[in-house]
Amino acid sequence: MLLTAPSGNLFGLSQNAGMGWEPQKLIGSEVLILSTHGGLRAPDGTPIALGFHTGHWELGALVAEAAITLKSLNAIPFAGACTDPCDGRTQGTTGMLDSLPFRNDAAIVLRRLMRSLPTRMGVIGIATCDKGLPAMMMALAAAGPYPTILVPGGVTLLPESGEDAGKVQTIGARYAQKQITLETAAEMGCRACATPGGGCQFLGTAATAQVIAEALGLALPHTALAPSGAPIWLDAARRSAAAILRLHQLQLGTRDILTQASVENAMVAHAAFGGSTNLLLHLPAIAYSAGLKRPVANDWAQINRTVPRLVDALPNGPRNFATVQVFLAGGLPEVMLHLRRAGLLNTKVKTVSGETLDTCLDWWESSPRRHALRKNLMTRDGIDPDDVIMDPDRARANGLTPTVCFPLGNLAPEGSVVKSTSIDPSVIGPDGIFHHLGPARVFVSEEAAIHAIKNGEIQQNDVVVLVCGGPAGAGMQEIYQITSALKWLPSGKHVALLTDARFSGVSTGACIGHISPEALAGGAIGKLLDGDQIEIIIDREKLTGSVNLVGDAREHFGPEEGTIRLNARRSRADLRPHPALPDDTRLWAALVQASGGVWGGCVYDVDAIISRLTSV
Repeated sequence: MLLTAPSGNLFGLSQNAGMGWEPQKLIGSEVLILSTHGGLRAPDGTPIALGFHTGHWELGALVAEAAITLKSLNAIPFAGACTDPCDGRTQGTTGMLDSLPFRNDAAIVLRRLMRSLPTRMGVIGIATCDKGLPAMMMALAAAGPYPTILVPGGVTLLPESGEDAGKVQTIGARYAQKQITLETAAEMGCRACATPGGGCQFLGTAATAQVIAEALGLALPHTALAPSGAPIWLDAARRSAAAILRLHQLQLGTRDILTQASVENAMVAHAAFGGSTNLLLHLPAIAYSAGLKRPVANDWAQINRTVPRLVDALPNGPRNFATVQVFLAGGLPEVMLHLRRAGLLNTKVKTVSGETLDTCLDWWESSPRRHALRKNLMTRDGIDPDDVIMDPDRARANGLTPTVCFPLGNLAPEGSVVKSTSIDPSVIGPDGIFHHLGPARVFVSEEAAIHAIKNGEIQQNDVVVLVCGGPAGAGMQEIYQITSALKWLPSGKHVALLTDARFSGVSTGACIGHISPEALAGGAIGKLLDGDQIEIIIDREKLTGSVNLVGDAREHFGPEEGTIRLNARRSRADLRPHPALPDDTRLWAALVQASGGVWGGCVYDVDAIISRLTSV
């Protein structure tokens, strides 16, 4: 080594010895463990300094388990972290202006950390929540010949008595509407996060991203949605540590796991679970990071038309089981057994277990683990696991329909997205069609919209139009504050929402987002006026939809005439970016616009950006 190794490698050994590693054991396989861990806990678990959210609060325990296992197998573990924010904490605040852009920044930092340990033989990523987990997967996806493995951070448990972490975020709106008392708000607020670690109890972005990690083959079978802090959760870290050493022995790199077929499997899993629409941003970004083709709206639409939804999870219903109950019912492997029988999966793909997906599913089907956990769900909660994860016939009989629809029309000429399963069933016609016609109530800021909702200014049949929420306006903010408040209005199910922003995975209602082009890019949505008549049609069976201007305050006309009038209008004079929009986010918006925009996954397409710059 003295004759051939770079000086950095040699000095690294000196530092390893200086940190206390036994000099006799310095030469071994080095594995980097990256996490999104945040906060600081005392040895007994009590807080010294809080993290941003429960999702990264307990991850240090997973890092420790993985590291101890690696050391016992004569490998040398390294640990680093890039912590992540909480979308729940930043709802309705200027912190949301950094939320989606953070994902790209974190992925860059994580990739730089990976490359900054040039002697690594592989990387274990540990992450849980909305932005840190997609960022971690983007980083791991770029590892190419190096083996990588993802350990999902799991979920928090439901309170024995109280509200879940989605419903509790509506206490302000419900109190303003005099639906709950101050005492109830205080009590529910303290109970919702029933255990100190893990992602939220609903199938939002965090839980969906964990499922996607496993569906891609990046995580070991049945590790997504495990209860944080439990022995079965810690075991995932130990098994992942052993698995990455096996991948090294088998010479299986990340590029052997992440293929176009595994991306398609992930899309199939997303449809079967009824996952968050935010994955329409994240999965293309992961694919791009791996050098693969990015799925587009037509790809998602086609898969959602052919893949049945099989999972009954909050917020899609009908019974709204918690994520940990989905885990006990069998999680992704159980869903994939049904999908394999239906011929909807490519089961020849490799996974980080070192085996094919076929082999993994064969193991799961006859495993004692499967039967013990499903029995546990029935014994402890009195829930039949086949009511949580269903076969296609049972799902159809229980009224489960596909999830994601992409409405077009003169207000969304480049597309939009709606989670059609989240629309209240009572406003769906017997033909499976949601039809809404009502006047626009236009708001250019989230603050103005939430003020109107809390003060009773939104009426039945109104169409709330929130503009300037796209990438250029507010970093494509997530507006769960708005969707959750509408849900608890007495007439909320009869109110629709249009926006160029995005939604939380737990959002419900007739909420149409990702509308493109965004208002500040000259989009039609930025030309709407109060009183304009808007027609929304969503066919939940055929997964088709439209959103059109069909009248103004004086007269009714058709979509074609609406297109003509919109083309003749100028954008509203009051359109503006959020006054606190950071320069960092402005730069992010410009770069992602040059890289394919929202429908391209909001990535940094380096070749496209350089081409734009050099052509000026």
